[in-house]
Amino acid sequence: MKRQTFLKTCSAAAALVTAPLELLARSIRKYRDGSGFMVGAGKDRFEKPLSLLQGDTFYTKISRQDTNGDLYVYESTRLKEGGPSHHLHFDQDEWWYVLSGEFTIKVGEKIYHAKAGDSVFGPRKVPHSFAKVGDGEAKLLMIFQPAGKMEECFRKISEGVTKNMTEEERVKFNAEHGVKQVGPPIGTLKR
Repeated sequence: MKRQTFLKTCSAAAALVTAPLELLARSIRKYRDGSGFMVGAGKDRFEKPLSLLQGDTFYTKISRQDTNGDLYVYESTRLKEGGPSHHLHFDQDEWWYVLSGEFTIKVGEKIYHAKAGDSVFGPRKVPHSFAKVGDGEAKLLMIFQPAGKMEECFRKISEGVTKNMTEEERVKFNAEHGVKQVGPPIGTLKR
């Protein structure tokens, strides 16, 4: 009789342990159904590219919702020189791959002059910024891992949510999206 009680207890415990795992597996399957997808050149995953500051357009290639928040990939097309303020991400690593043109990228205290084919990695919690250098169009492929709230942040900026914010409101907005500004843009720092 004790053996039957032991087996029933083990069976019940196994069910309790596997139930959350099954829910997690269903959640992952929801986003990763195995069908894959293609996003064409110059196209956005949702056919709604984001327009940010300085003539920068973001074309989402892999959305956070495609990977259950594991990854966010977008192509940044820049027309004007310059880039964002020096900042850090609390929880995301960032990777830049130059598709065309030239960029100055600062990670920590190191400054890189990157051109087509070069890539630069910026670990989470390390201040960084980048700036397009030179005339004409330039393109970056950028990755955030994990995705965090960066896609949502960029969408809200594109919609003009931050346009009339006070400095205090902007700091709060950035913190809510896992970002902290720590300095001015690096400029173009031409060679």
